[in-house]
Formats: sequence, structure tokens, C-alpha cells
Amino acid sequence: MRKPLRTLALATALVAGALVTASPASAAGTAYVPGTLRPSAPQATQDAAVTKYWNFWKANFLSTRCGSGTYAVMSKDADHPYVAEGQGYGMTIAAMMAGKDSQAKAIFDGILRFVKAHPSVNNKDLHAAEQDANCKSVNGSDSATDGDLEIAYGLLIADKVWGSSGSINYKAEAVRVINAIKASEVSSSTKFTLLGDWGNSGKYATASRSSDWMPGHFRAFEKATGDSAWGQIRTKHENAVSQLQTQYAPKTGLLPDFVINTNSTPKPPSGKFLEGKYDGAYSWNACRDPWRLGADAITVKGSAALAQVRKMNAWIKTTTGGDPAKIGSGYTLAGVPTEKGEHPCFTAPFAVAAMTDPGSQAWLDKLFTQINAFSPDANDYYGTGITLQVLLILSGNFVAP
Repeated sequence: MRKPLRTLALATALVAGALVTASPASAAGTAYVPGTLRPSAPQATQDAAVTKYWNFWKANFLSTRCGSGTYAVMSKDADHPYVAEGQGYGMTIAAMMAGKDSQAKAIFDGILRFVKAHPSVNNKDLHAAEQDANCKSVNGSDSATDGDLEIAYGLLIADKVWGSSGSINYKAEAVRVINAIKASEVSSSTKFTLLGDWGNSGKYATASRSSDWMPGHFRAFEKATGDSAWGQIRTKHENAVSQLQTQYAPKTGLLPDFVINTNSTPKPPSGKFLEGKYDGAYSWNACRDPWRLGADAITVKGSAALAQVRKMNAWIKTTTGGDPAKIGSGYTLAGVPTEKGEHPCFTAPFAVAAMTDPGSQAWLDKLFTQINAFSPDANDYYGTGITLQVLLILSGNFVAP
């Protein structure tokens, strides 16, 4: 999904909304692999950054207009007012804020109600990807894989932090969605994730989105279901990342937004495939890759993502001369900038990549300072949601199910 480019003002802001603001966060997340870097800033400063973004996110992107007891994440900068990716982000974020905000569980449960009220026409256990301003599913009412992957992951986090003995069995809900993802959003022949439950024919049947290649999610799905197929699916994607880096991005390690030819040797598309002319470049989808791969690298000893994300980190640190303000809004796989300006969805994920490299403490500290200085944009749900999730990782508040 393409996001509008904007220039960021480097000033801090805390916006208080109608919702109750949270008390300061405190690091109580999953332990990281020994040797993982953390920002040098005091923990209180890191926690304050999380709280600032969480309160801003609640005030600007949560809607109660779609039904009693329902919350929905508004995607003001997307093609439709509500998109699946946003609901998934909201669920994951809310679950990670458990114990830090008394409203977190109500928000999570409210988003889940919205999700379940809008099933895909192709598989009722998946979420219809887009809703209009009247909260009605539109544009085919089918699914988007990135949204469902995150919804399932958020449910597993909810089970970990709140348990499943209450009014909602989060574990059972997660398994229900995970099984539906495997049935309708993973190709039975290639074992790659599809673009959605609609993408199983024509050129889309052998296409995938690199930002959906999240090894930590696949690990969690295997653990939750006991289904070894998820381990095979994870390995398939891990091998494809290494192959694409070696063949198409040996200098940068960057991955393309979309990948085609998944039935033989995966490759980036040339020109527009689905969304725009940069579909084969590191653009508005793939910008999430350093964060997604990095999260697995810092939480799982021996993760294949470690070497993969270190390549990205080494390149971006060198190409910017160690100045995070010079991180561009997209690159060709060879490292040539594609669009001008700075955007948090490109800057923030590289901070997670930096956590994996023992020689990048100064670079990580600069990245944290840059991210903490961003003024959240009330019209940018995408950048705000990504930055908040990155800050949860940087501050030690990340929860891996």
C-alpha cells in the first residue's frame, strides 16, 4: 500500500485525546539474544518515547464509530478508511501495552470485534481487507495476508499477556486464524505467502510480498498450532531472502516490495506489478523488512535473519555516512534513491537492524535520537504505527509470543 511522502518536523509533541493517556511504559518484554544492542538513552527516556507515541496513536487513529464496544484503527493515509494491516498493528500494539495502560485490553477486544464483524468472502476466518467510512467492507471484501498475519500474531501476544481463560479465548482465536492463513493465504505448491485469499490464480499465484516474510510470526504459529508446516514455510522464506540478497542486492541486502516467480527462482518484478513503478524496489512495503527480520534476529539465537539484516544495516550506515537524517524514502536494490524526503517507515526499521551489530552502538543511538525527535503526524497512521512498534522493541517492551 503506497503512502504519501512527507517531510518530518524534528520536534517533540504529545497530543492528549479523549482517551485516557497511559502512565509511562516500563521495560518488561521478551529477553533479547545476548549481545543485542539497546539505545544508550536512559530507560525512562525510552519508555517516555513509547508512551508519547501510544497516547498520540490512541488519540488520532482509534475510532468507536463502527459499533458498540468496537474499536477500529483508522488508516487516514491509505486507500480506504479502515484496512486490515491497521487492525493487525492495533492489536499487536495494544497487547504489548498490557500492564502499561488500563485501556489496552478493552482496545484490543474492541478491534477484535471489528475484525470478526468483517470476514472475508473467501474464508470467514480471515478479515476483509478494506472498509469504507460507513464501516462496510468494500473492494471485493477479500483478505490481505499482511493484515491476517498480524491479527493472528496479536492474538498470540494477547494469550501470553492476559491468558485465555476469560471471556475471549485468545489462543483458540489465534489458532483459528492461523489455520485459515495456511489454507487460503499460503500457496500449497510454492509454500510462499500469497498476497491475499484472492491471489491464487494467474500471475498472482506465484507472487508474494517480502514484508510478509516474518520469521518470528511463522515461529509463533508453529509453536501455537504444533504444525511443523510452519517451520517449512519459515525456512522457505528465509532461503528466499538470502537468495534475493545474493542475486539482486549483494551490496545493499535490500529486498523488493514484491517478489515474483516463486514457483522457481524468486525475483523482483520489473516496473509495476501491483501498486506502482517501484514494486521491484525497496519501497513502501519492503521498508518494514529490517524491523521484521531484525525482531527475529534479536530474539532467537541462530536466526537466519541475523546475517540478512546485518547486511542491510552495514549498507545504510555507510551510504548515509552515519547520519540517520539522510535515510531516503526508497531505494533500488542497488542502493539508488527512488524518492526524496524522509519518512519514519524507512528510518525507524533500520534501528532494529542496528541492534544486531556490536559495532553499531553510536549509529543506534543516533537513530533513536532521530526517531524520538520526530513529530507524529495525525494523518500518517502507517508511519506512526511502525514507529511505535519499533520503539517498543528498542525500549525492551517487545513481547514475542
